[in-house]
Order: sequence, then C-alpha cells, then structure tokens
Amino acid sequence: MFWSSWTLAERLRDLITPFDQEHIDCAAYTLAVGGEVYVTPNEQVADPTLVTVKRPALGEHFTIPPGQFAFLVTEETVKVPEDALGLISIRAKVKFRGLVNVSGFHVDPGYFGQLTFAVFNAGPVPIHLKRGQRIFLLWYASLDRPSEKKDAIAARKGIDWNVLSGVSGELQSLAGLAKKIQALGDRIHDIEKQQKVNHALLALVAGAFLTFLLTSLFSG
Repeated sequence: MFWSSWTLAERLRDLITPFDQEHIDCAAYTLAVGGEVYVTPNEQVADPTLVTVKRPALGEHFTIPPGQFAFLVTEETVKVPEDALGLISIRAKVKFRGLVNVSGFHVDPGYFGQLTFAVFNAGPVPIHLKRGQRIFLLWYASLDRPSEKKDAIAARKGIDWNVLSGVSGELQSLAGLAKKIQALGDRIHDIEKQQKVNHALLALVAGAFLTFLLTSLFSG
C-alpha cells in the first residue's frame, strides 16, 4: 500500500534529511538536485577525457545537451525502512522537455543515503537545470512484512565513481552525428569541385600542347 500524504507527513521526518512538509506533493515527496553532477561530453568538448564530476553551488545552473547522459544526486539523504519500498521518477514538467530517468524505478528496503539518478536527454534541445531545483519524486509503499533481503551497504554519499566508467568519454548524439556527416559531405563536395577544376586545367594544358604540336608539324 502506498503511503498517503498524511503518512508521509508523520514518518518522513525520520527518513528524509533535510525534511520540509511543504515538499510533499500528493502522495510523493519532491527531492532536489544536489551537489554533484556528471554530464557526458558531446562533440563540442575539446578533450572528453578531462570531463569530470562538477560540484555546483546552490542555485548554480548546468546543462544537459541533447543525446547526453547525466548522473545527478539528490540534495536530501533518504532512508527506506525494511518494511517499505521506495519508487522514484522525474516530475512531469521536466519529463515533457525530454529528460528520461534510466536509473531504475525503485529503492530497496534498508537503503540509506543520497539517491543517484541516471538521466538521458532524449529531447532536441539542451535541458537547463540548477542545484536545489525539485525535479525528482519519491513514493513509499509498505510491504506485508520486513524484508529479509535488504540493502545493507553503508550510507551512500555522492556519485559512485564506478558507474562513470561505462559512460566516460565522448558520446555521440544524433545532432552531433548529423553535423559530422554534413561536414564529411561538404568535404567530399570540395574534393569533387577541386577535381573538376583540375580536369579543366589538364584539358587546357593538353589542348595547348596539342595545338603547339600541330602548329610545329605543319609549319615545318
């Protein structure tokens, strides 16, 4: 059974830090973008290997380009009781701009720490966000009994560096690939144009040489 807004108000004071009752949205709690952000580099980055985790100040903006992934941590520390399960998503007004949650949709019983959201910009334009912006949703649902198998890892804080290894380096977006294909097409066009000029010059030289040769033969 999902927790109602009344249950959230009663129980979340001990489960979410910092907690503010004003951030209860119907039957969910809204979580904010926290202090660590990683955005995969696109074709506009000079050296993709130098891209690393950023630590924006509160209110500082950052951008997720089209076709790129990002890892975002929550500002809040979250605890899920052993007799409950957490479900996560992104607020509709952000999803409608093309930001997709690809990190999964549940939080295990016994979890404790900041949540890390893996997101993907599936839209055609950059998505601008800022630290402190409330774009995440967390629901709690009760289990019929405490779970024997639970998340027993120590409190998580920040982005796990292990998850970055699979997305480090340049990731080509459709827009980036289109630009490279266009540049290649322009290059081929320039080469073909130069070849036509070369052929024309060769024809002129050959014609001049043939004229000179014929003139020499008949004049002799």
